[in-house]
Amino acid sequence: MTRVELIMPKMGESVSEATIITWSKNIGDMVELDETIVEIATDKVDSEVPSTHEGKLVEMLYEADDVVQVGEPFAILETEGTDDTPDVNDATPAPTATKVVEEAVTKAVEATTTTITNTGERFYSPLVRSMASEEGIEMTELESIPGSGKEGRVTKSDMVSYLKTRGSAPETAPVKTETKKTTPAPKTAVPAHTPVNVPNTGGTEIVEMDRMRKLISAHMTMSKQTSAHITSFVEADMTNIVNWRNSVKADFKKREGQNITFTPIIIEAMAKAVKDFPMINVSVDGTNIHIHKNVNIGMAAALPDGNLIVPVIKETQNKNLIGITKSVNDLATRARGGQLKPDDIQGGTITMTNVGTFGNLMGTPIINQPQVAIMACGVIKKKPVVLETTEGDVIAIRHMMFLSLSYDHRVVDGALGGQFVSKVKDYLEQFDTTQEV
Repeated sequence: MTRVELIMPKMGESVSEATIITWSKNIGDMVELDETIVEIATDKVDSEVPSTHEGKLVEMLYEADDVVQVGEPFAILETEGTDDTPDVNDATPAPTATKVVEEAVTKAVEATTTTITNTGERFYSPLVRSMASEEGIEMTELESIPGSGKEGRVTKSDMVSYLKTRGSAPETAPVKTETKKTTPAPKTAVPAHTPVNVPNTGGTEIVEMDRMRKLISAHMTMSKQTSAHITSFVEADMTNIVNWRNSVKADFKKREGQNITFTPIIIEAMAKAVKDFPMINVSVDGTNIHIHKNVNIGMAAALPDGNLIVPVIKETQNKNLIGITKSVNDLATRARGGQLKPDDIQGGTITMTNVGTFGNLMGTPIINQPQVAIMACGVIKKKPVVLETTEGDVIAIRHMMFLSLSYDHRVVDGALGGQFVSKVKDYLEQFDTTQEV
């Protein structure tokens, strides 16, 4: 018999860890290939992890509510031994695709974490070691951080909590690395977040954030600390689109069995504008800019519990309005039903959020890292507008909507951000009302 490690797979863009919700199998149970063995939750989506091998579950390396880093083993199966199956007891296991992925993830993270190594009995994940090096935390200090993971391991959440209150302690000298030959640029100190004493008036209920809200909070705060946010606004005349949609929505619903909303029309306009301004469809990795060829537009969707998730319409530039509509409706339905898959929420290159759904005129959304732009659409509202005609200016009642684009001023200047959102407005106002769907 051979013992095989099951590795936690990558579950989405920028997802580095997952929390185990529940095990679908017990010790001693037989597990089929691709059969669900554990249910997990990340800051993006809840998902099921299938087994990459067939065999008997002999060891669970983590319990429910434990946090597992991407690329780490989480269970061990006992299988019928073959030459190409890695044995965890073998000193020189044969590499498999799963093992290669695990090693690649570990090496990629450890490339920037050369000064913190695992010593003694306590294990530190590559992510924790990387965070320690970046913040100048030496091993003696790292060992003093309380861990909430299995066997007292320090998790990413533990590090984030510790760093928030670390400012009151004497500043530790940066950890020296052998590879750096030049003097690093001065680093801006992160102010300590001291607890605020909130007076209890007797009518106060204290409720702890749920897991997803904590993760969203950390992700949004990180984005504001990472990107230099700036927002540009325009107002679009949606009258022609409103009238066109009213004329086709009944037939479309009868033929396709689903609604046609304003969201796919706006997404189509965004995809067209990206072709005109491709440098808005980029991501930032340190000092490198990744220019994406595909326009993968994330669509912020509200969940029944009040949290948000961002499924992605892939290769929007290759879809027509009907294709985009079907993708939008499918993702929205599965998001509300908790049926999104990890692939549905990764790979986004730019994001759109519809604050008009809640009756809001406009918004200043936070960028979804590592993207550089997110556009908010306000409510479509009737208002008097001055129109220029050949016979002079007139005041007319029009359906108007505010568009606001938040963008990363590190790589997107005001000219590019302003031109992009204005181009989206132009495509909406020039919408072809003669087209059939």
